[in-house]
Amino acid sequence: MQTAIAFILIFGMLVFFHELGHFLFAKRAGILVREFAIGMGPKIYGKTHGETMYTIRLLPIGGYVRMAGEDMDGTELQPGYRIGLIVNEDNIVKKIIFNQNNKQLPDLLFLEVERADLEKDLFVEGYDEEERLVRYQVARDCVLVENGRELVIAPHDRQFNAKTVGQRAMTIFAGPLFNFILAFVIYLVIGLIHGVPTYEPIITEVVENDPAAQAGMLAGDKVTAINGQVVEKWQDLAAIVQDHPNEDIKVTVDRNGQSVNLNMTVKEVQQQDGEKYGQIGVRYESPREFNPLKAVVYGAQETYNMTVKIFELLGMLITGKFTIDALSGPVGIYKATEQVAQYGIMNLMNWAAMLSINLGIMNLLPLPALDGGRLLFFGFEALRGKPIDRQKEGIVHFVGIVLLMILMVVVTWNDIQRFFF
Repeated sequence: MQTAIAFILIFGMLVFFHELGHFLFAKRAGILVREFAIGMGPKIYGKTHGETMYTIRLLPIGGYVRMAGEDMDGTELQPGYRIGLIVNEDNIVKKIIFNQNNKQLPDLLFLEVERADLEKDLFVEGYDEEERLVRYQVARDCVLVENGRELVIAPHDRQFNAKTVGQRAMTIFAGPLFNFILAFVIYLVIGLIHGVPTYEPIITEVVENDPAAQAGMLAGDKVTAINGQVVEKWQDLAAIVQDHPNEDIKVTVDRNGQSVNLNMTVKEVQQQDGEKYGQIGVRYESPREFNPLKAVVYGAQETYNMTVKIFELLGMLITGKFTIDALSGPVGIYKATEQVAQYGIMNLMNWAAMLSINLGIMNLLPLPALDGGRLLFFGFEALRGKPIDRQKEGIVHFVGIVLLMILMVVVTWNDIQRFFF
């Protein structure tokens, strides 16, 4: 139960912030947002506020922000339609009702449509009950009611495709951007609550019978140099030791204010891939300091470092050092969350930050149906000076969605076999 709650909270937070980026920048550009959804598939909860419906959907495989003009969400009033109108005191149409029993609404003005434009000129023209040709102006926030379903009209200037390339690109880019911002905030909170690691090379524990213990190293010793090379951070110590397997080294430590020289032979350790590295047998936990300014720097550094690591892993996947079997889907992430949750809230927060960066990077890949694929099309549009044919672009994205769904099924099946069989 604890794992399920942790998974739902982390998943919900990552998707929420990603879609929040799209949502806020769409609003900033003046785009009408029809739906803000967490999850995919059947709706399990929905509430309309203003012109946007906020929904939670059944399948935890993503989310979306549905914007006016991105799909066929408009309704055309064809000649011959019989509609009912609700107008305000200025005789401007606020609601248009059709395809339902209008007799239950006696205050309607009935009209048989002759012409209508609900995108640019915003009017409806037709014959009233007395067979007179009349014309009404339509409000920009007019609501269409069809078979009981309400839909706010989308004037052309409020549609996604009517915006500039820059506005559309920023709206799409904002999703991954907010994932990086979320990761930064999580690392910042970790730094504020748990302290910022100083990485001072102070030994936490010495392993019995290993080279460091045999040379006389003690817990609390601060390593200042190895073979005369100055050591400032734990990373310096680890790098030097790992690069000298089966070699003699002289380690200088600060012990209670006194300098002590220790001679030891680095132990050689072999990895599964055959690569060898050095080890002296010490354990380390970095000292931490509580400083708000350093916490901000720590947040930025950790976000950058994790981004680099994920790109390195992605490069290994492209070059074949990793196979598709190494990928994890929702099942694998759930199982990993279960393991991480056992080590406390800070480890869970680190895990959430890593997943957020990973989600941001994956969405920026120039693949159809992903944010990066859409940004690629915007780049082509900027270079050409005109948009790519919408139908052709739609086909490319549709193929991309199908391929991503196939990949998701394969990865999920691999996860199920790995963890349950």
